[in-house]
This record gives sequence, C-alpha cells and structure tokens, in this order.
Amino acid sequence: MPSANPSTPSGEPQRVLLVTGLSGAGKSTVLAVLEDLGWETIDNFPIRLLPAMLAPGAQRGVAPLAIGFDSRTRGFVPTEIIALAKELSERPDIAVTFMFIDCAGGELERRYNETRRRHPMARGRPVQEGIAAQREWLEPLRRWSDRVIDTTALTSNELQNHIRELFAATDEAAMTLTLSSFGFARGTPPLADMVFDMRFLDNPHWIEELRELTGQDAAVGEHIERDPAFHTTFQQIFDLLTTLLPRYAAQGKAYVHIAFGCTGGRHRSVFTVERMARDLRKAGFSPTVRHRNLGSRATDEIERSPGL
Repeated sequence: MPSANPSTPSGEPQRVLLVTGLSGAGKSTVLAVLEDLGWETIDNFPIRLLPAMLAPGAQRGVAPLAIGFDSRTRGFVPTEIIALAKELSERPDIAVTFMFIDCAGGELERRYNETRRRHPMARGRPVQEGIAAQREWLEPLRRWSDRVIDTTALTSNELQNHIRELFAATDEAAMTLTLSSFGFARGTPPLADMVFDMRFLDNPHWIEELRELTGQDAAVGEHIERDPAFHTTFQQIFDLLTTLLPRYAAQGKAYVHIAFGCTGGRHRSVFTVERMARDLRKAGFSPTVRHRNLGSRATDEIERSPGL
C-alpha cells in the first residue's frame, strides 16, 4: 500500500510556493534567495505542466519547491491559475502557498527607465501604460494570494533579508527578536512589526556638548533619563513587549522586529533600544540590536524637519 504522502520520507506534505507578481517587482530576487535557502526553484514555468509535475505519486524531493511564473509564461490566465491552485490546495500530500510580489507603478516605471528594459505588456506604448494594463490583469491573483509583498520602498538587499526572515529554516522553534533604532527624517522601516515613536523626549541634539555623541554614550543616556516622561513610558513599553512576545512565540511567529524611532536616529531611539535590549535579556529574551542611522551626520536641518 502506498504511503499517505509518497513525496516525502517523513510523510509531511510537499511544501509548494507559487510566486507571481508585477514584472520588475522582484520575483527573480525572491526565487534566488529561496534557492540559496535550499529550496528547489523553477522560474517561468509553463502553468499547463504544473498538474503533471505535482501529480499524486510523482517522484519529488524532500526540499520545498518554489515555482515562479508571470504574464510572459505560456498559458497564463489568472482565473485558470486560481482554479488550479484551489484544486492543488485540497490535496493532503501538498501544502500550497501563493505569493504575489507587488510594487507601486511609479517605482516600477523608474526601475524600467533605469535598466532600459522593455515592459512585456507595453508593446510600443509608454511603460506606464504597460504597467497599468498588467496590474489590472493580475488583480484577481493579488486578491487571492496568501501573502502579498510590496517592494516599493525596499532595496534589493532589504527584500532579500525579508525573504530570509520569512523562509529560513530554524533548528528550533525559538523566535528571532530584533530591536532597531531609526530616524523618521530618513524614512520609517518598512518591515517592522511594531514601531514606537520616541520623539516626545527632550532632544539631545540641541545640547551642544551632546550633539556629536550618540545614544550609546553615557552623557546622552543621562540626559534622556532626566526627562520626566522617559521612565514611565519605557516601563509601559517593556510591559507590553513582555506580554506580547510570548504570545507571538506561542502562535509560531518566527521573526519579530520592534523599531524605535526619533528624528535623526542617533540619540533617543538608540538609547531606548540599548536599554530595552538590556532589560529584555534580563527577562529571558535574546534580542539582536540594529542601529540603522547611528552613523548618519548630525545636522540641524534634519532635526528641524517639520513634524519631526
């Protein structure tokens, strides 16, 4: 008698990730990272061949499989793809996930202009018309997808790191916790799970002897701690995190990114992250610390940014 799942020795369902999205949004980058993580990857795969490849009893490896396809792929009809994916999802020997890689039209247009590539749906028209036509055609797939990744504000490196965080295998179920500092004037982290705004604290930048220092210097920390609002707010955030983090772990969340921001990302956010990491370690957590803007230049123009 054949096993319940002939594709894997352990009897676990074969993990299959179907990846599509807008041309230029980053599908190839996603597949390259997955390949580095040990996935079997196939790009521009003819959709009509998918049932044969994943037929019950077909010889398949134990590695998870990622299949990329887009509007250039033969047989690419969104409604038919959705119907096929639904059919595959009902099989007990396959665990199918559908991912859509999205990006804003203006950013896609910039990428195409920089690379001087032709958009596959422009066909002699301006690139923005090709992007708009493709977006309209693919909208049913975007709505139906299990996971949508918007790469508009992501660099290639940030997208790669995000995919690694989502799909990297871990030896144990321990959750990876990252605490980061950043400056609002230099952009909000696009992939943070929670963001705390520390701009209500007195800004050390306007103290001449503290301006060129950072939140890692004792004098800056002493100045921030003298702010009457610091200790109460810090304790409230700490209590919130120590309540939520175990619940995230219990739900199987593998990665949590907590970001703390101030105006320039050099003083208040840095000190708060360092102090929070210290106290969370005492509470039994193992956070990794990142300071995005620690090395940025201290300027009055940045610190005077409206609303910052």
